[in-house]
Amino acid sequence: MTRRRWLGLAGAGVLGLLGLRFVVPPLMRSRASRKLSAAAAAFAERCFEGIDRSRQWDMHAHLIGIGAGGTGCRIDPSMLSHLHPVKRLQFDVYKAGAGIDDPETADADFVVRLLTLHRGMNPQGKLLLLAMDHYVTADGKERTDLSPLFVPNEYALQLAAEHPEFEACASIHPYRADCVDRLDAVAASGARAIKWIPNSMGIDPASPLCDRFYRRLAELGLPLLTHGGKEYAVDARRHQEFGNPQRLRRALDAGVRVIVAHCAAMGWFHDLDTRGKRKVASFDLFMRMFTDKQYAPNLFGDISTLAHVHHGPRPLARLLKARELHTRLLYGTDYPLPALRFLVIPGKLQLTGLMDAEDRRLCDKLFDVNPLLFDFAVNRSLRLVEGGRTYRFSPAVFETARVFPGVSRPTIPAAPASA
Repeated sequence: MTRRRWLGLAGAGVLGLLGLRFVVPPLMRSRASRKLSAAAAAFAERCFEGIDRSRQWDMHAHLIGIGAGGTGCRIDPSMLSHLHPVKRLQFDVYKAGAGIDDPETADADFVVRLLTLHRGMNPQGKLLLLAMDHYVTADGKERTDLSPLFVPNEYALQLAAEHPEFEACASIHPYRADCVDRLDAVAASGARAIKWIPNSMGIDPASPLCDRFYRRLAELGLPLLTHGGKEYAVDARRHQEFGNPQRLRRALDAGVRVIVAHCAAMGWFHDLDTRGKRKVASFDLFMRMFTDKQYAPNLFGDISTLAHVHHGPRPLARLLKARELHTRLLYGTDYPLPALRFLVIPGKLQLTGLMDAEDRRLCDKLFDVNPLLFDFAVNRSLRLVEGGRTYRFSPAVFETARVFPGVSRPTIPAAPASA
């Protein structure tokens, strides 16, 4: 390749990225301004049939900010830099999905839009707002330069205190010298759970460094909501292996209630049970543990994003059929991702046999009205027809309040396998 040709291709690539930055984000954004038609409104009501709305918590809603208004939030500075066009494009797409226009009021705007969407979907329910701690090294040193984002626990707890629709999920790195003290403090302040993304935070869930944290977490009864599988939404290149769900056995063996986000459905990992070099689909490693009776009391799976385009139909098909596991499956949106139109495409679900044509048509009508309602309706409409039987997610999957301390947990039977 000649130097001129190389420079030409490089220039075209830069222009392409610039074009994507200014063209793609607006196209991905929900306008959230239309009114529901009578048919779509009736469909939305049907989606709540059999569900106690007060117990329907979105237990995976990210709280994101850039520090506007003194919130203490921060993101990787390269995501705001024109010198990093790929990361800047990623940020602009997320910003569009979150409905942020003015950087001076970005953090407050994010919260206002999330509240508006929630109140328009199910004001009787709750949103679990996820904080996010910094990257911390094995010797306990905080590394802000390696942290893709940071959301203070104090900010999440403050919003939960101000708005009855919110509950707070704190985030504490277990390698911190004072991790147990921090855990006690957030528990006393009303945190409902602890959130990790091990791949990006540099947490090895199988490390003995986590043991004291696990002991106290089990004593307090707070669930650990942790990412499972490969991580691509934020920078996790250094530690993707920490997403292997098998590394969570140490927490489970310590008595911690563990919620594995996305049922660990992305990527492949070395099978630690066989100590071999063979790699196995992350979802299969998760299901091996999920169906192990010794973990039945404390291992849960979060179904957020499983209906997104980057997941194949296999995880959903397997989980839809496994009605005996539905009382340990939990619904969340992974907001703001559902507000990005290219991630959730009901037409693809119809093509793979996981949604019928009429439900697909009605789901599509909900997106521009309310992406939270849209995501909920998509997951309520999922079904698998096999052997003359129709399998759907039980209402128990959506009544997630039962897994959090301080919330009564009545026994909820699984839905019938056929409908």
